[in-house]
Amino acid sequence: MTGNAIATSAGEVLRTKPYSFWRELSIQFRKNHLAMGGLAVIGVLFVIALIVVLFSLFKIYFPYDPNAIDLTRKLLFPSTVHLLGTDHLGRDVLSRMLHGSWISLTVGFVSVAIAISIGLLIGSLAGYFAGWVDAVLMRFVDIMMTFPTFFLILTVIALLGPGFWKVMIVIGLTSWTGTARFVRAEILSLRQRDFVQAARAVGVPSHRIILRHVLPNAMAPVLISATLGVAGAVLTESGLSFLGFGVQPPQPTWGNILTEGRLYIFDAWWLTLFPGLAILIMVLAFNLCGEGLRDALDPRLRR
Repeated sequence: MTGNAIATSAGEVLRTKPYSFWRELSIQFRKNHLAMGGLAVIGVLFVIALIVVLFSLFKIYFPYDPNAIDLTRKLLFPSTVHLLGTDHLGRDVLSRMLHGSWISLTVGFVSVAIAISIGLLIGSLAGYFAGWVDAVLMRFVDIMMTFPTFFLILTVIALLGPGFWKVMIVIGLTSWTGTARFVRAEILSLRQRDFVQAARAVGVPSHRIILRHVLPNAMAPVLISATLGVAGAVLTESGLSFLGFGVQPPQPTWGNILTEGRLYIFDAWWLTLFPGLAILIMVLAFNLCGEGLRDALDPRLRR
């Protein structure tokens, strides 16, 4: 009888599928309805952002050009013509929010990709080699963690100047410490496992052991960190844009729409309500997905 078959009481043999980490993760994740709802929201936002970007390449904007100024229509109340109203320059708020969605998602995913890459590199080296390598790298991580991240980002942006790519890079370069610590902790436990010792015994190079045997088994905390990191990056970008250090006008982002609306908060409440709700919904969706992944990866919480 093979390892993929089991015998029933009647003597019949039932074929079972081999164990798959990703299939098991998918099964457990789908049991969490809140996490699935968050994933659905993220999917909708991603599709909207993708459609908006593709159409904008051909100079097709909907419902209106987000940067078209019409002073005769400034601060119009939400209506069937302008579903979310207009701002102080007569620009359609819905159009600006749709075009700002892809900026928020891009900043979130790119900055997290940078942070995860650095965290994986430092965490895997510290965890696998241990000793003085671990001591040096983790003291560097401790030093980085002593700086207030948001104020560090503000300082760097103030020195380099605001900009779309600068914001993503700076957020990524200052947000990797948590991932590094998670990965190090996982690899410290994995490096003594039998399959790693066997690979060492047959002379497999260290870099190959790390890439092929250790890192794939340490990806669980990385997935959670990446999901929650996107939410944190979106909030950071919105905060920077609100303070005037993020993506600069006229390019719309949810943060700078909030910034422009704060001057008219009593006369045009929609300028702060709708972008604020959009940020809330996106961050909540990513946090729900992160919590769902954490629960799915924890055997003690499986149902």
